[in-house]
Amino acid sequence: MIRFEIHGENLTITDAIRNYIEEKIGKLERYFNNVPNATAHVKVKTYHNSATKIEVTIPLKNVTLRAEERHDDLYAGIDLITSKLERQVRKYKTRVNRKNRDHGIQDVFAALPDDQEIKATYNTEAGKDDDEDEIEIIRSKQFSLKPMDAEEAVLQMNLLGHDFFVFRDRDTEGTSIVYKRKNGKYGLIETTEE
Repeated sequence: MIRFEIHGENLTITDAIRNYIEEKIGKLERYFNNVPNATAHVKVKTYHNSATKIEVTIPLKNVTLRAEERHDDLYAGIDLITSKLERQVRKYKTRVNRKNRDHGIQDVFAALPDDQEIKATYNTEAGKDDDEDEIEIIRSKQFSLKPMDAEEAVLQMNLLGHDFFVFRDRDTEGTSIVYKRKNGKYGLIETTEE
């Protein structure tokens, strides 16, 4: 069962809003196999012009679902974000499960009896066949990870004119990534061993 952590910014999350979010996003549960600790992190923000932004992140064992939507109507935005998340599931379900089966890993997404119907709906919505939507890696690079701190990594990233930079954290000795956010500020992703 999906648990919900719902937070509002410039907005009080009423029972009606909470129930609507839980009802709509909770329907995604049918796509999952055994995920007893799934938590949907939902952020709802209201702006001065009464527009709302909804962000949903659902971290699972081998995949993280994330979607963001801005809309003038909160409830319509929740509907749109649910559709986005469903499209993500449909898009990755076949690929992730196929690769996991090849490696002997249990599928994250459940097989549904209406998969053919879902696939047909997705192909119609996307206007593409799965074959046209294949991921093609056209370039590969190798480089050594240099020990540095996050600030030095940001400087190096800016010197190269990139949006992200991978480095070995001098303090933790783990692999980390700095990246430039849409608002012009920077983010840091730190990796951990499982």
